[in-house]
Amino acid sequence: MSQHDEYCIIRMNLDPKQMTEAKIGHLSALIFDLDGTLIDSAPDLQAAANRMLPPLGRREVDVKEIQLMIGDGVPKLVERCFAATGDIPPADELAEHAAKFTKDYEPRSAELTVAFDGSHAVLQKLKDRGLKLSICTNKPYGATMQILKSLELAQYFDVVIGGDTLPGIKKPDPRHLIAALEAMDASSADSAMVGDNQNDVNAAHAAGLPVVLLSHGYTKTPVTELGGEAVIDHFDDLEASLEALNPL
Repeated sequence: MSQHDEYCIIRMNLDPKQMTEAKIGHLSALIFDLDGTLIDSAPDLQAAANRMLPPLGRREVDVKEIQLMIGDGVPKLVERCFAATGDIPPADELAEHAAKFTKDYEPRSAELTVAFDGSHAVLQKLKDRGLKLSICTNKPYGATMQILKSLELAQYFDVVIGGDTLPGIKKPDPRHLIAALEAMDASSADSAMVGDNQNDVNAAHAAGLPVVLLSHGYTKTPVTELGGEAVIDHFDDLEASLEALNPL
């Protein structure tokens, strides 16, 4: 079964009990980013980068460097690793390194990665309140599912869209989020985004969605300057921030 087959099956298997009117303001559906929002994946990405770089005569990168490289998918992360440690290889060579990185990283993507404190509890509360939930991430679909299952997060989500689920489309392209809305039978008028960086804000606003940002994420720009409708420090504050949101 391909990733696209599973995407379609997830859509068709939405629980009818979750199709009821939302009990959080005007909202009936939420789209979550993954890295830096729900999970701290930087340690595993750093480990994979440091398995790649030294054999190529490059220095290792530290976790702070990796945190600022996350958010645009594996090819861009690999390019940034090379840029930080020397010259960037030609495009065809860079693509080969990105493919090797993905092959190495995916089966080990949940060795050091953890869910942020409070994420399980709030996701369960949101499901109990009847909201439909989705993941929209630039991380490859295979690694995304590996992590969601390993961290026991998969059961909360009706739809999962990775960075390679829709060929050529990933955040900040709003079509990435619009696909999640369509798969949940939701609209921008009754949905919101939960993320941590500029890609999340840009994609959400272009799709007509308000955004709640987590301050513990991976962003070069201070989170308060990203343009989100709300910024919270902990998942304990998510429900209240969603209650206060207005449609864009």
